[in-house]
Amino acid sequence: MAGRIWEVIQRVVLLVLGLGLVSICGGSAYRVYRHRQIAKATMIDPATGIDEAMFIRVGGIEQWITIRGQYRENPVLLFLHGGPGVATSPYPRDVHFVWSKDFTFVQWDQRGSGKTYGRSGPLAPDVTIDRVAQDGVELAEFLRQHLHKRKIIVLGLSWGTTLGIYMVKARPDLFYAYVGTGQMVNAREAETITYRQVLDKARARGDRDAIKELEHIGPPPYASQAALGVQRKWGRAYEPGLQSNLSMISKVLFESDVGFRDLRDYIRGINDSQDHFIGVAADGPDTKVDLPALGTDFAIPMFVFEGAEDDVAPAGPAKAYVDSMVAPQKQFVAIANAGHTAMYSRADVFLRLLVERVRPLAIQ
Repeated sequence: MAGRIWEVIQRVVLLVLGLGLVSICGGSAYRVYRHRQIAKATMIDPATGIDEAMFIRVGGIEQWITIRGQYRENPVLLFLHGGPGVATSPYPRDVHFVWSKDFTFVQWDQRGSGKTYGRSGPLAPDVTIDRVAQDGVELAEFLRQHLHKRKIIVLGLSWGTTLGIYMVKARPDLFYAYVGTGQMVNAREAETITYRQVLDKARARGDRDAIKELEHIGPPPYASQAALGVQRKWGRAYEPGLQSNLSMISKVLFESDVGFRDLRDYIRGINDSQDHFIGVAADGPDTKVDLPALGTDFAIPMFVFEGAEDDVAPAGPAKAYVDSMVAPQKQFVAIANAGHTAMYSRADVFLRLLVERVRPLAIQ
């Protein structure tokens, strides 16, 4: 009897191992297949365009950038990712490829993020928001020289809008225009508004789990980064058009060309950057941002294309901020049925706004 039981156990173990091996082989084969498909679909002709990926020395450390555009004569668009620390280098090549028809799209893993984290390590204790913004200024100067452009356009998402405002305040001569989405304004005011927005949505849906968790943390100021994470969790759950976590994981596993070490550095970069700028006790410098206090006079055109249902950086304060600006040109557009990541969830609308309203300023 004991021998039969042991035989059954052996067969089950072999079956499980066999299924695991088949899954790994199948997954690897599918990953290779998808990489070939994406590489073919996103091929850029070197005779007319540019496709570069490199580390450059910015702010005294090595930082990672990619430069992709189908036509070298196009305007350069420098994208400032959100977070802090949420680099976009793990995204598959086709995510931003549609932008490369009308812009030379530059993706940058900021100090302490993604591949830059892997090469240069975590943020030093004395790194400030101003220091990361200065990195952005140095990068803009590099891009002008490297790509032979007089100026560039800067696009910030969420945390990236804070950096972008700092950058255009410091060196407006480098930029044709500023574009913000998920526009930060005053962090403390935003948290008060978005807590109420998400709780109202939870109550309207009768979502007992969300109501319980949100009422448990209470309204801001939050006592911890974990409490802030609760608000963000439910804000993401209610954001229209946002991809599911499973879908995003699948894309990274099977369609991105990053390896295990890159993913490890990506996760470590997010954790380190958010502990540094948000703080474990939710009292870091990012929680105290007040961009209007820097002044509302700008020397370049200013645009904010905002998701109307943004539960991180609410549309109301963003519009009021744009209304208060004195600039050669300014526009605020609320994108319907979109939230904090409108540039992805409503990519068609967002890119059309960029092409029709911003790109002409750089075609001179």
